[in-house]
Amino acid sequence: MIFKPRKLSREELDPEALAADKKRCRRFGPCGVGERALYLNSFYIDRCFYVTLSSVRRVFKRVAMSKGGFTGKGMFASIPYLVVEYDGGKQKQCNFKREDDVDRLLEYFARICPEIPRLSEEGERRMAEKAAREAARYLKELSPQARRTWDELEKAKGKLAEDPARASRLARAARTKRNSDRSNPAYKWVALTVVVLGAAALIYGLWSWLRRDSTGVYFLLFGLAAVFFFSGANVLPTARNNRRAVTREWEEAKAAMEEFLSGEKKFPVPCRYAHPVVLERMIRIVREGRAQTAGQALEVLKSDLRALNASVQVEQEEYDEVVCIKPMFLLQDYQ
Repeated sequence: MIFKPRKLSREELDPEALAADKKRCRRFGPCGVGERALYLNSFYIDRCFYVTLSSVRRVFKRVAMSKGGFTGKGMFASIPYLVVEYDGGKQKQCNFKREDDVDRLLEYFARICPEIPRLSEEGERRMAEKAAREAARYLKELSPQARRTWDELEKAKGKLAEDPARASRLARAARTKRNSDRSNPAYKWVALTVVVLGAAALIYGLWSWLRRDSTGVYFLLFGLAAVFFFSGANVLPTARNNRRAVTREWEEAKAAMEEFLSGEKKFPVPCRYAHPVVLERMIRIVREGRAQTAGQALEVLKSDLRALNASVQVEQEEYDEVVCIKPMFLLQDYQ
C-alpha cells in the first residue's frame, strides 16, 4: 500500500487490517469494496478514503444529466456518481467515468451487504409510487397460460441470477459496441494526434521552463491539459478501445451466454437478449394482459423499445432499464 487511506467514518481499522483489506478489495473504477471497508476516491486519487462497512447506512447511484442525457449525444451526456451515507447522515459523493462501474459495484455490494439500502430515500419513495402505479395496471386474475408464462420467466430470471456477471458483460459489451458503431473513427485519431502534440508541448515547455524561458509555462500547461483531458475521455484508440476489439468482446459475450444456457431445454428469450431486465419487463407485460406467451411478450417489448427514442421523456428508473438493454436489440436490429 503506497499510502494509507484516510478514514471518513468514526470507526477505524488498525493499520495492518486496513492494508490487508485494501489489497484484497474488489475494484470498480476509482472505488473498491473490501471485506471490512468501502474504499472511495477523491476527484483525482483512487481509493484514498475509506468507510467501514458497519458504518455504511445507505449507498446508491446518482446521475447528473446534461442536455444530451437521454440521446446519448455529447461527451458529457451523463455523469455518474456513487453516493455513500454513513455515521447518521454524512455523505460522500464519488465521481465515476463509467456508469456501468457504479452498477457493478452496487451489484456486488448487494451480494455482500444485502441489508443496506441501495436507493436514496427519494428513490425509495419513487419506487414505492411506481410499484403502486404498476399494481393498478396489473390484472387481478391471469389466465392459466399467462400464469405459466410468468412462472417460466421467473425461473429464467433465477437461472441468470446464478451467474449475474455474464448478463452484465453482455449488456456492457452491447453498449460499448453500439457507441463504437455510432462514433466517427476519425475522432479517435484526432484525439491521438492532439495527445501526441500535447506530449511534445509538455516536453518542450518543461525544457524551456528549466532554461528560465517564461513562454515555456504556456506550452507546459497546454501539454498537461491535452494529455490529461483526452486520456480521461476514453476516446483514444488502444488495444481494447477499437472496433475490432469491441466487436470481438460482443461476440465473446454472446458466446459465453450461449454456453451458460446450453443446458436449458427452452429458454424464453434468445441468448443475445438474456438479461434480467429483459425478463422483468416481459413479466410486467404478461401481468398487464398485453401478452399470453413468452414469444408474444418479447415482441411487445421490442415494440416498446422501438417507441422509446430521444424525443420521449421517461423517469430515471425507466431510463436505466432502457439504456441497459436497448443496445442489445439495436445491434440485432430487433430480430
